Amino acid sequence: MTPLKLIEKAEEARLHSYSPYSGFKVGAALLCSDGTVYTGCNIENASFTPTICAERTAFFKAVYDGRRDFTAIAIVGGKDTPDSACAPCGVCRQVMGEFCGPDFMVYFPDGKGGIIAEPLSAILPHSFKL
Repeated sequence: MTPLKLIEKAEEARLHSYSPYSGFKVGAALLCSDGTVYTGCNIENASFTPTICAERTAFFKAVYDGRRDFTAIAIVGGKDTPDSACAPCGVCRQVMGEFCGPDFMVYFPDGKGGIIAEPLSAILPHSFKL
């Protein structure tokens, strides 16, 4: 699946966002090695701590289904339209580090009509591992 198609799936997932407090809607599309895609959206909570990011929603759905073979993720987000760069937060990067190798690809719009494509090793150079 191309990065652009993966971003389109993330944009579809973004429509399911529950974000009444920030208004910042995020969608993610997680690609497995066999082409299966798991999507997720951010889900906010009034006390904020229980809020979950779109990326983790997608990962946790996939892990629940027994998947551990991830190749890429696309993330889109924004207040009204997904037109700005929406890089994964540190917590989501650490979750990626738990389940993915250094060559796992992360795609997100650059805010100027292009796509940023980075391997996990570039966006999480020193992940915590036990």
